[in-house]
Amino acid sequence: MRRLGWLALCAFVGAGAAAAADYRERLPEDEVVYFVLPDRFENGDRSNDQGGLAGDRLTTGFDPTAKGFYHGGDLKGLTARLGYIQGLGATAIWLGPIYKNKPVQGGPGQESAGYHGYWITDFTHVDPHFGSGDDMQAFVEAAHARGLKVYLDIITNHTADVIQYRECVGKPCPYRSRAEYPYSRRGGIGGLAINPGFGGDDLRSTANFSKLVNPSFAYTPFVPPAEANVKVPAWLNSPIYYHNRGNSDFWGESSQLGDFVGLDDLMTENPRVVQGFIDIYGEWIERYRIDGFRIDTARHVNPEFWQAFVPAMLRKAHVAGIQNFHVFGEVAADGIDVAQLARHTRVDRLPSVLDFGFANAVASTVAGKAGTETLARLFEDDGLYEGGLPAAQRLPTFTGNHDFGRFAMKVQRDLPGIGAEETLARVKLANAMLFLLRGVPVVYYGDEQGFVGHGDDQDARQDMFASQVASYNDQPLLGGNSTTAVANFDPQHPLYRQIAQLAALRAKHTALRGGRQIVRAQSHEPGLFAVSRFDNLGNEIVVAFNTSLAPLSAQVQVDEKSTAFTSLLGECGHAPSAPGSLRVELPPLGYVACIEETR
Repeated sequence: MRRLGWLALCAFVGAGAAAAADYRERLPEDEVVYFVLPDRFENGDRSNDQGGLAGDRLTTGFDPTAKGFYHGGDLKGLTARLGYIQGLGATAIWLGPIYKNKPVQGGPGQESAGYHGYWITDFTHVDPHFGSGDDMQAFVEAAHARGLKVYLDIITNHTADVIQYRECVGKPCPYRSRAEYPYSRRGGIGGLAINPGFGGDDLRSTANFSKLVNPSFAYTPFVPPAEANVKVPAWLNSPIYYHNRGNSDFWGESSQLGDFVGLDDLMTENPRVVQGFIDIYGEWIERYRIDGFRIDTARHVNPEFWQAFVPAMLRKAHVAGIQNFHVFGEVAADGIDVAQLARHTRVDRLPSVLDFGFANAVASTVAGKAGTETLARLFEDDGLYEGGLPAAQRLPTFTGNHDFGRFAMKVQRDLPGIGAEETLARVKLANAMLFLLRGVPVVYYGDEQGFVGHGDDQDARQDMFASQVASYNDQPLLGGNSTTAVANFDPQHPLYRQIAQLAALRAKHTALRGGRQIVRAQSHEPGLFAVSRFDNLGNEIVVAFNTSLAPLSAQVQVDEKSTAFTSLLGECGHAPSAPGSLRVELPPLGYVACIEETR
């Protein structure tokens, strides 16, 4: 089998449109996902830049010179660039939240805008900054016509910051626990008796929650008159459907019951809230034929909510004729503690979760100084996920995103003084791991154009179109344009070409998608990491990586029935050195993929 050349790659990617009619038959593990924040991608309609509002940036939220405000990207712009996304080899688009947001929130001097989409007021309509419902429909239909699936980012944990507390207007509200501030006493122990007959939030029946009528058990919540009816559907405007206990400390009970940095935390234990969100997001499936959901802040919602919500969404998708509807939750985690990720697939019954363990393991081994045994330890625990090893094949993997920060930034942060050439090599090595190891690769927009970033959150949300943000434009990019001050949609960029090549290879070989994975080699120090991937017929692909700065030559275990290999990537020895042992030669920060010839 010959190494995949660039012309062959272009032909392969171009053939994707011909297979568009079969896109729904693809399994979740078959996808390559491209994650995009619509505000930062492409401006296709400048008439909606201010979201139909008039005034300065504190009213409209629009200021293309400030990293925390709207920049003008929209659904029309995204639709116009679908060919660019498909050319990269992506088969699904994870679309950042596009619901109507509170344009601006934050205290004096701390204001920023809802450009990211996570400060929702109206869950039923597209934010006017991004366009209209018709624009959304046109985007989804255009994506589907190309065989691209659309995964929608959804939020059930919170809304925008609308509800205020009289005890702490203008200042943070510390979390108040159920022990100190029970539902039965106004303002806590010693307060007036309220909510008689309410049996607590563990009794999740409509009859029980009908007795919770006074939300002033911890604080005294109120809605400013100007925002009394800002939330849609209308039931969301009542404080009774929120926890109202102050800001989360992100541990203990506050992790699920506290406000997420001031955002109004929904009481997802209440059956009315459960049914309300089933209705909301079921309508998005029915109206727009969405192919899957990424769930924001999933760990901050009680498991019983997901146990009801997810099956309802899968039923909605089935009735709508949407096959293989993919649901994956965000469970932000440090390190590679797989148990805290897997728990949400077993207890919450989420079909899948974003693989933060993978991202952290790659960061420590490729952007850091850890040995490759870190990757081996990660994969040893794949059996902990509900469904075991096959479920691990469906985990969306990533190396960077809008919250986590870009991988290139981590390289430059964790390896001070590193040059651009080595940074680029390490980014390429991380990309190879993303596509050749188990899981569903998620590419964060801009990574394919060499974006770096100065940190996480707002510092990792650069514009693909010509940016006016000084703190974006002052940073050299990797491998292509020198700045974000010009548009960056170059299909000849070395990272774009690399990702397209890896995506085509993955599409061609089932072993690299849902194939069984066996770790073959690891190291206490930076150096060799190798795995074998097997398709359903037992055919083997050996993948090896070198995370060190020295060339590497080593024997790697292979299946004893594998008698000859051909190169897919890099240089491969044709014949095993002995039954069950293949020699690999790797340059510094290099990788290789060798496929067994037909037995």
